[in-house]
Amino acid sequence: MKKRILVLFLGISINLIAQQGGMWLPSQLEGAREQEMKKLGSNLSAAMIYAIDKPSLKDAIVHFNGGCTAEVISKKGLLLTNHHCGYGAIQSHSTTEHDYLQDGFWAYKQKEELANPNMYVTFIKRIDDVTTQVLNGTSDENAPKINKNIISENIKKIVEKTKKETWQKAKIKPFYKGNQYFLFITETYEDIRLVGAPPSSIGKFGADTDNWMWPRHSGDFSLFRIYADKNNRPAKYNKKNKPYKPVHYLPVSTDGVAENDFTLVFGFPGRTNEYLPAVALDQIVYKLNPAKIAIRDKALKIVDKHMRSNKEIKIKYASKFASIANYWKKWIGENQGIKKSKAIAKKQDLENIFAKKVAGTSAEKLLPKFKILYQEIEEVALARDIWIETVYRNVELLNTAFRLYQLERSAQKGADDFTKQRDKLLKQLKGFYKNYDANVDKEVFTELVALYFKTNPKKYTPKAIINTNVAKLTEKIYSKSALTSYDKMEKLLQGDMQNVLDKLAKDVAYPFGKEVSKIFYESINPDYFVIQDKIANTQKKYMKALMEQFPKERFFPDANSTLRVTFGQVKGYEPKDAVYYRPVSHLKGIVEKYIPNDYEFDVSQKLLDLYKTKDFGSYGENGKLPVNFLGTNHTTGGNSGSPVIDANGNLIGLNFDRVWEGTMSDLNYDAEICRNIMVDIRYILFVIDKYAEAKRLIKEMDLVQPKTGD
Repeated sequence: MKKRILVLFLGISINLIAQQGGMWLPSQLEGAREQEMKKLGSNLSAAMIYAIDKPSLKDAIVHFNGGCTAEVISKKGLLLTNHHCGYGAIQSHSTTEHDYLQDGFWAYKQKEELANPNMYVTFIKRIDDVTTQVLNGTSDENAPKINKNIISENIKKIVEKTKKETWQKAKIKPFYKGNQYFLFITETYEDIRLVGAPPSSIGKFGADTDNWMWPRHSGDFSLFRIYADKNNRPAKYNKKNKPYKPVHYLPVSTDGVAENDFTLVFGFPGRTNEYLPAVALDQIVYKLNPAKIAIRDKALKIVDKHMRSNKEIKIKYASKFASIANYWKKWIGENQGIKKSKAIAKKQDLENIFAKKVAGTSAEKLLPKFKILYQEIEEVALARDIWIETVYRNVELLNTAFRLYQLERSAQKGADDFTKQRDKLLKQLKGFYKNYDANVDKEVFTELVALYFKTNPKKYTPKAIINTNVAKLTEKIYSKSALTSYDKMEKLLQGDMQNVLDKLAKDVAYPFGKEVSKIFYESINPDYFVIQDKIANTQKKYMKALMEQFPKERFFPDANSTLRVTFGQVKGYEPKDAVYYRPVSHLKGIVEKYIPNDYEFDVSQKLLDLYKTKDFGSYGENGKLPVNFLGTNHTTGGNSGSPVIDANGNLIGLNFDRVWEGTMSDLNYDAEICRNIMVDIRYILFVIDKYAEAKRLIKEMDLVQPKTGD
């Protein structure tokens, strides 16, 4: 029984379902991974997915603005990504007169495409294994700090000596908890223009109620275009720039999907932690996640109330609200999934087997050490999460105070550095206050600061403010502080360094904000990272020992925002007894969910008319229009906007979410219940063609029907 549990935990089995977990480097697919894909129905060779001497699928994939994924879908550099990935850009071009979030945006001519300052996309040109060079000179006999310094110096030398073009960059990332290292050669393009986006009633249909849920009916997509200089190389925005000519772009298949079809998701998953010990998982589920959920729950209820009653606030807070709500709901589902799948017990069973295998060796000390270290870190880890969620994420005035404290700290380096940082901060604050409302923030401040004093560990609560009357402080701050508007902040930060510091000290909000910021720098972060470094060193040894003790098992590297592929199949699932979810949703479901004038479930009359007349063009199937579908691909944050590729290398969908029951896949992938959610490419084409009538974009793509031979 224990052997079987071990197999299930690691995702290793000859069963095809179990072979679908993992986020693999595209340069490491030859052999076992290639064979697994073929068993699932793939016709793709490893070389078709990743090659450096000829075009391959990887040449159509970009890291979108550092947080999402996008793919090139035309010979003119047209990019497809999620609506929520382009949300900030769409919002930045929106006004109350031209609300592109509400009405959508379409550039019917190329000259109408909108520039986005500071937006960028990054291609991966080459991936090299540099483990030997990076670890050269390190030893298990060395102190962790010594090894860390050696590795840092080695990385610096390797990057400096790496051969690349002048416009390219090199970076090295660790894998398997620091047991392996890969070098990435990248190209970054900085002239990215908005081409098209559906209204939020399509792109964000269901909003936060449907987020992480199935069935979904979201047209979560937007279109951008890469521009390059006359030599097709990266360049800053310039009217003379031309559409980028890609090395490879994805043909678009209109054949549709069916259950058990092969799916390949290509992208930049952000972070997973699949190999944590049971004690760590227990701490996340029962200590850390509940605290974060409680804080965001209070903040979201306040912001939601204001957004529903005021259109201007809705525009200001739309992107921020979506961002905060996303992980709030994810953590809830993650906890439920961990408990339902009995992941902690399975890890404990694995650890019992591991302990027997390593008895009498140095590795036998690893699990007891984990227990001690996680006991030591619990209090400060909780304080750190509470601080991040309260000060940094949700109370905007305290976030501003934190940045002012950083500015004050820069004074230690002299007036010149202070002035430079002050000018930089003013530019940032101008954009910040554009989407700020003091009345909203005032309510959030009241609720969250009160919760902070109630739940934060006393050891990490500043003594100078521990007896604060929150209600009185709130009224005083939001009626008198300069931190509540840009105009006041601009005046506050004018003058020489000493003058600014004197004005800061007199502001009614800053002394409070300074205390909560100061304890983060002086106590919380230092204490946290002293223990976290010990945990990381132990985790590295544990990862190595696991791979040594189970050499035939299927270990995949945790996500770390590097280019990965994950393969699976279109599949429904059983979330609970007697319930089965089919893998494809349809436009009919949108109409069934439709609530006139509702923030989340409103539908435009044009979409209703197209449904009523069944004017689906060539994108419908058997009188229905597919909208979303499910797969067993192992995805996470960062895979938003990832292409879903069929067995022949064609685009069939756009990844945008996971099911709620399977959000625990960041910590424990279970192929029985973990499902990713994708927009069917036929729905995207329908919206562009029939709804927006942006036919020039359809003509720009290569539409194919491989199943019918066209």
